[in-house]
Parts: sequence; structure tokens; C-alpha cells
Amino acid sequence: MDTPTPLFFLLCFFLFSLFLGEEQHVVEGSRVWTFGFRPKMLFVFGDSYADTGNNRKALASSWKLPYGITFPGKPAGRFSDGRVLTDFIAAGYLGIKTPVPYRYRKELGGRLKYGLNFAYGGTGVFDTPAPEPNMTTQIDFLQQLLDDSVYSKRALKTSVALVSLAGNDYSNYIATNGSTAGFPAFIGRVVNQLKVNLKRIHNLGVRKIAASALQPLGCLPQSTAQFSFEQCNESENALVGLHNQLLAQAVNDLNKETNSSSFFVLDMYNAFWNVFNQKQAHQVSPTFVNPFEPCCVGVSAAFSCGSVDENGVKQYTLCSNPKSKFFWDTVHPTEQGWRAVYSTPALQSSLKQFW
Repeated sequence: MDTPTPLFFLLCFFLFSLFLGEEQHVVEGSRVWTFGFRPKMLFVFGDSYADTGNNRKALASSWKLPYGITFPGKPAGRFSDGRVLTDFIAAGYLGIKTPVPYRYRKELGGRLKYGLNFAYGGTGVFDTPAPEPNMTTQIDFLQQLLDDSVYSKRALKTSVALVSLAGNDYSNYIATNGSTAGFPAFIGRVVNQLKVNLKRIHNLGVRKIAASALQPLGCLPQSTAQFSFEQCNESENALVGLHNQLLAQAVNDLNKETNSSSFFVLDMYNAFWNVFNQKQAHQVSPTFVNPFEPCCVGVSAAFSCGSVDENGVKQYTLCSNPKSKFFWDTVHPTEQGWRAVYSTPALQSSLKQFW
């Protein structure tokens, strides 16, 4: 047997340092679980709104400065300055450690008892330009772990799942010149595939499954930039409304088909609007001066947050205080933004369905 090298131990220490303390100072409180069910594991599927470090370092902006400057103090694979929704739901609501990314399952095997994060930034239910596994393949990974007896069906009876779908399928549809007239039909295809995925996760043995509704895509900085970050694109939000309507129906159908209440929708749409509207009514912390304006942006359309030129010179601007911004870059919230979303009545009401 080969003797582990110092490099191996150094790698393990580095990975451990990335996840050490993730659960500290996230959110307050504990839950009173009913019916004798208290989730012990969280499995995460989806995209960059839930990814905590699966994307390859050479390809993803999440591994470049200034990502991670708030937590853990350096780039660690999250598409934010710090913690993301997964962290708040795991540590803050479920009271378990944040599940480690699938790519680190061997190095951090001691954390597998808390579940795994299979989400990859840039992905969707269908293939996208991101060279990472789509949601079907992510579920294949869990299936393989069951086949390999890493997890048992019995263990999964104490698990829940977070399934994040933040719009990459739709961005790809637009980028590939999909027609406006064909958009509603494509939305139907996306939701139908998502329904198949949700049922498959349930059939693997996961007890409760939360599927995120789409956030108001027309309010992301990539859409509000044309309005000087002052208003949303309501045409985009109308399409989001159709997606969320179809998703709600799909979840209702799944609960009927399985004669259960295993599936529910995480109301991201109204959670985001809770934050936006409260700010306008001056009812929340005054730190979000303009909720639609991001903290980190490229100096021109050719660059984005984290970009550098061939000489390594930064090609982005960064706000002085990420806590003052809801959005980190043109798509993703800051840690403070995610904290605000997590704390909204809309999301807290949704999360109660875990039990």
C-alpha cells in the first residue's frame, strides 16, 4: 500500500478549511419537528444558486477573486461573495452541516452523513453551454452511490432534497435564437422534465423534495441594466409566471400520483419580491440602497465579475461593502442578499413543508 504523501494531507487540510465553520453564524433558531421526522441529510441538485463548489476551477468564475471574499475569505466555488441558499437551508433551517460538493466526496468522506451537493453552476434540466452535468446526470450520481452502497435506501428515508432551477435552460433557449412564439411550449418541456427528475429523486428514497420556483428573472441585473438598474423587465417576469404556474401544477400532480405530500415548491419568486417590496416600503434594513444594482460588474460588456486581462489586470469594479447590495454580480445574490431571501415570510412559509 502506498504511503500518503505530504501533498495529499495538504489537500485534505485545504478542503477541510473551506468547509470548516460554514454552519457558524448562518442563522438563528432551531425547529420543532413533527410526526417523528427530523431530516438528517440534505441532497442538493441544480445550478449556481445552490452550488457550493462543484464546478471545475479552470472554468468557473466562482473560483476567482473576488468571489468568496466575505466567506470563507477566498474563492471556494460559490457564486457569491459568501454563503448561498444551500448553506442557509442546511445550517439555519435543518440544523445540519452544509453538505459537501460531490467532487469532494472522497476527500471529505466524513461529511457524507449530512448528504451531498450535486448542483453545478450553469446547468439546467437539459444540456446548456456549461460543460457540466445536467440535472439528470446529477441524479445518476446519487443512483450510483446507492448502487455502490455508499448510501442505503433506509438512510435516505431521513433525507430531504433541494432542487434549484434558476433559469439556465431559458438563457440557453434565448442564446440559441429560440423563437418568442415557441417560448411557452419550451417552458412546458422544461417543467415536464423537471417533474420527471423530481419523481426519480423520490423513487430513490428521498423523503421530502423542495423544488425552487423561478425567481423574477426580469429583475436580475443582467435585465435591469438597460433601465439603469431602476426597474424590472416585466416581459421576462410574465414568462416566469407561466413556469411557476406549471411547476405548481406538476408538484400537485406528483403528490396525487404518489398519494403523499412529499413534493413542494420553494417560493423563490415571492421571496425575492418580499425583499424588493420591503425595501421600497423602508421596512427592512436600509443597507440595500438599490436592490437591482450589483456589487461586482465587468468594466465593459466584454468582461464580468472576476475577469482579468492577459496581464492579470482586473477588468471589473467592486462595491466597497457587499452587505449593502442584494446582488453580487449580474445574476447571483450576495450572502446578505441570500440571508434576506431566506428570512422572508414567503420562504419561511415554504420551508415549513419540510416537516
